[in-house]
Amino acid sequence: MSTMRAVLIKDDKGPIENLYIGETEKPVPKQGEVLVKASVLAFGLNRMDLLQREGRYPPPPGASTILGVEFSGRVEYLGPGATKWSTGDEVFGLSGGGAYAEYIAAHQDLLIRKSSHLSWEEAASIPENFITAHQAVNLYGELSRDDDVLVHAGASGVGVAAIQMARSFGARSVTATASTKEKLEWLLSIPNGATEVANYKTEDFSKTVKYTTGGKGVDVVVDFVGRTHWEKNIESLAVDGRMIMLAMLSGSLVPTVDLGPILYKRLKIQGSTLRSRSLEYQSNLINSAAFQDVVSKITGSEGDGPIRVYIHKVFHWTEIQIAHKELSENKNIGKIVCRIS
Repeated sequence: MSTMRAVLIKDDKGPIENLYIGETEKPVPKQGEVLVKASVLAFGLNRMDLLQREGRYPPPPGASTILGVEFSGRVEYLGPGATKWSTGDEVFGLSGGGAYAEYIAAHQDLLIRKSSHLSWEEAASIPENFITAHQAVNLYGELSRDDDVLVHAGASGVGVAAIQMARSFGARSVTATASTKEKLEWLLSIPNGATEVANYKTEDFSKTVKYTTGGKGVDVVVDFVGRTHWEKNIESLAVDGRMIMLAMLSGSLVPTVDLGPILYKRLKIQGSTLRSRSLEYQSNLINSAAFQDVVSKITGSEGDGPIRVYIHKVFHWTEIQIAHKELSENKNIGKIVCRIS
C-alpha cells in the first residue's frame, strides 16, 4: 500500500489540539478522476473544516474523510476514463474532501487550469469561495445591473468574493457588514470593494441600507448568519428581493417570524450549499460560461483584475493548529491558506 502524509484528527474528531500530520493511504483515482500532487503546493481553509473537525459536519458519502475541499497542484496520474487533463498540468479545484494532504484524487470536471499570473496559494483560495459566491450572487441572487446588494461576513473569503463579484457585474451599491472597524475600513479601501459598510455589533444594518437606497431596500442579501440577522434582513429587502442563505452561524431557530413581509414584498428566500451537491451539478456550475467569465477576471491582490484574491495569511501546513485557531477566532480579513512543502 502506498502512503502519503496528511493532516489527520486524533480520535477522528475533537479540538484543535487533535490535529496532526501523519501517514495515511495514498488515494487511487476512480473513474474520471485524476491524482493531483500538492506536496509543494497549497490548500485553502474554510469554516466547514472547523465543523468537520469537531464532528458536526460529516463529508458527503464517498468523499475522503480527510479535511479540506479546495487545493492547487499538478496532475500526476490519470485514472480510468480521465481524458481532459495531462500529466504535469497545473490546476486548482474542488473536492468533497481530502485537500489537507500531499495527494488528492479529484474528478476531472471539478478542476480549473491555473493561470500563470496566479500563485499556488492564490489559486488554492479560489474554488470554494468564488464558486459559492457565484451561486449566491449570480445564480440564485439573479443579480441585474443597478441592483443594490447586502453582503454579510464581508471580510470572509466568500464575502470578499461576493462583494467584488457584485460590483464587477454592475451592482449600484454593495453594503457589507463586519465586526471591527479595521475590517470595515479595509472593505471600503479595496478596488471594487464595498460602497457602504455597517458594524453589525453596534449598528442596525437595515437602517444603513434603507438610507443608502433611498428607502427602497436591497435587491439581494447574501447571509451566513441566520437567527440574529433574520428580522433585519427581511426589513432590508426591497420588493421582489432575493435572500440567499449560505450558513447559520448564529443559529437556525428564529423564535417568532412575521410572514407578512415575505408575502407582501414578494420575497424569495433560497438556501444553498455546495459540498453536498451532485457531481453533475458542481461540474455544470464550474464549467458554465458564467463562472468561467468570473475566473477570467480574477487576479492576485497586486494584479489589475476587477476581481482579486486577498489572502490573510499563508501558514506552513505544520502550523495547521495555529491556522485553525486563526480562523475560529475570526481574525482573518480574506482567505487563510496552508502551503505544503
